[in-house]
Amino acid sequence: MKTNHVVWHEASVIRERRALLNGHQSAVVWFTGLPSSGKSTIAHAVEERLHQQGCRTYVLDGDNVRHGLCSDLGFSAHDRTENIRRIGEVAKLFIDAGIIVLTAFVSPYREDRTRVRELVGGSSFLEILCDCPIDVCAKRDPKGHYEKARSGMIKNFTGVSSPYEAPEFGELVLKTHQCSVDECADQVIDLLITRAIVTLQQR
Repeated sequence: MKTNHVVWHEASVIRERRALLNGHQSAVVWFTGLPSSGKSTIAHAVEERLHQQGCRTYVLDGDNVRHGLCSDLGFSAHDRTENIRRIGEVAKLFIDAGIIVLTAFVSPYREDRTRVRELVGGSSFLEILCDCPIDVCAKRDPKGHYEKARSGMIKNFTGVSSPYEAPEFGELVLKTHQCSVDECADQVIDLLITRAIVTLQQR
């Protein structure tokens, strides 16, 4: 239940001051795609490169978040929307803190991702599709979820019994079945440089 008695407190240390201290801008790098399309692997690879260059970073990973912040949610359409809403609010706090936050979530619905983009501000939100054919994702799947979903053991599984809506106007598409992890990370770093979020001496 919402209350009308909560007032936003304006801080003196703001995002712009943190950016000056860090030497880079903050942003949300939102990886989306089918399960096992490479989201987490690439997000962590990009974070490693940024960290080595002294950037302030953090990866919000779908499985990890569901152990804590979203442990009360299932995988219905309503719960998926609430999951992404919570992540969006956390991501907004991270960018205010001056951090480049990389998120790895299936986030299957365009409307949910659009809400996050609007929440954090369009220029701070980079939507990256990890584009991989479902048969390749199923072969990669280390947890056997696709097989379980196809046999009916897992309900509401994206790509099998639940839909996935690819971005229409995202910032980048990574062909993760054609490019190596390093090649995909190169493309993401190039995007961050082009958008003036970071200035790196080397990759």
